[in-house]
Amino acid sequence: MSADIVGHWIDGAEVSGDPGRAADVFDPATGKVARRVALAGAEEVERAVAAAAAAFPGWRDTSLSRRTRVLFAFRELLHAAADELAEIITAEHGKVISDAQGEVARGLEVVEFACGIGHLVKGAHTENASTGVDVHSVRQPLGPVAVISPFNFPVMVPLWFVPIAIAAGNTVVLKPSEKDPSAALLLARLWQRAGLPDGVFTVLQGDKEAVDGLLDHRDIKAVSFVGSTPVARYVHQRASAAGKRVQALGGAKNHMVVLPDADLGQAADAAVSAGFGSAGERCMAISVVVAVGAAADPLVAAIAERARGIRVGDGRLGCDMGPLVTAAHRDRVAAYIAEGERAGATLVLDGRDAALGSDGFFLGPTLLDHVTPAMSVYTDEIFGPVLSVVRVNTYADALALVNANPYGNGTAIFTTDGGAARRFQHEVEVGMVGVNVPIPVPVAYYSFGGWKDSLFGDTHAHGVEGVHFFTRGKVVTSRWPDGGQRGLSLGFPRND
Repeated sequence: MSADIVGHWIDGAEVSGDPGRAADVFDPATGKVARRVALAGAEEVERAVAAAAAAFPGWRDTSLSRRTRVLFAFRELLHAAADELAEIITAEHGKVISDAQGEVARGLEVVEFACGIGHLVKGAHTENASTGVDVHSVRQPLGPVAVISPFNFPVMVPLWFVPIAIAAGNTVVLKPSEKDPSAALLLARLWQRAGLPDGVFTVLQGDKEAVDGLLDHRDIKAVSFVGSTPVARYVHQRASAAGKRVQALGGAKNHMVVLPDADLGQAADAAVSAGFGSAGERCMAISVVVAVGAAADPLVAAIAERARGIRVGDGRLGCDMGPLVTAAHRDRVAAYIAEGERAGATLVLDGRDAALGSDGFFLGPTLLDHVTPAMSVYTDEIFGPVLSVVRVNTYADALALVNANPYGNGTAIFTTDGGAARRFQHEVEVGMVGVNVPIPVPVAYYSFGGWKDSLFGDTHAHGVEGVHFFTRGKVVTSRWPDGGQRGLSLGFPRND
């Protein structure tokens, strides 16, 4: 297999696929094809799932102590490989190195959480629930599960799910994005070095054909997905119809409410950092600033001043913001900017003016003021470095705006009024809330997930909810022969 083709990882080794089915992988900073990635067809899907299914009984029956030792070993190897992983992320995604390092660090936190799995899969025991009868509960793994992850976090998002699923005794088939597939193979090698048996972790490269194959496969028991809302809805419906447990995390339109009493300098810093970090390609990016009353004019001026100083360029060369992931996506974001201006928004800062002299997929920070809820720049998830400002008169107007939006992933409020903050966190209909924190991504021992059209399924990622997603309960009621309780009884059993 050519070193320039990124293959699958099946049964403990990298394997090639059909040479006629492959896709280009770009270096977003140069616009050039860096390598190609194999795209799985039905044969590769079957081979990958078969390997996971064959490995499941042995891994399920491996003791918790041995599983935990593998998790601890993987944690050490992941920590040691953090810089190498960050370089791979930047080369294929485009985000700056420091951002990629942060992604790996946040994924590492979930691995550390999973190292404590023994405490989290404990059952319960009741002695003598009825005369001579004991009852106990256990949590058991599901079997082979699938994780379908997006391009924007090729390491962190898989690590939201994979360590918990593996620690709980499942086997995992990871389908990474075909836009930045290489990091997944390094994760596979680290798992192998940590002592994970072959087949417990599989990487299946591919596109929609691979996804559909996993959603339909009889041996895949659960699916974890992160991506856009239309695809999340599709994944949830199709996998649920196939009888699988599903958690499908969808898109976002995250609002940051700024009250007039806020520290406007702090709020402007937060809006720029959270709006333009990773070129806006984050599901937790701030894409709408809701400026309340007198906060609007000075806040817009402060955001514009800071955004003009952002250095855009190759993420490996010490810049503040890198390129977008593909040329098509860059052009799509640029089209939204044009449409916002046509619809009447004030174009305070135009990222299309970035004169970078490069063939890379660059777009500078863009700031649109006087945006209304009817404009496409407000209604659609743009997923780029475009920050929209919506002006409202009161706190009540701001709350109503956020709650009326169909997305409910993350939100933030900036204020020095504790009463207003407390009221907001109670009343807002969003899954993750920040108070003077612009990107409220929870720590690993709390769950990650949104409400409304940002989540399909009942269970959020990582935390205790993640453990429950990858396990199922079983209750055992037992009586041991002791010479009593003999004779027939056809009545419904009572607890006496």
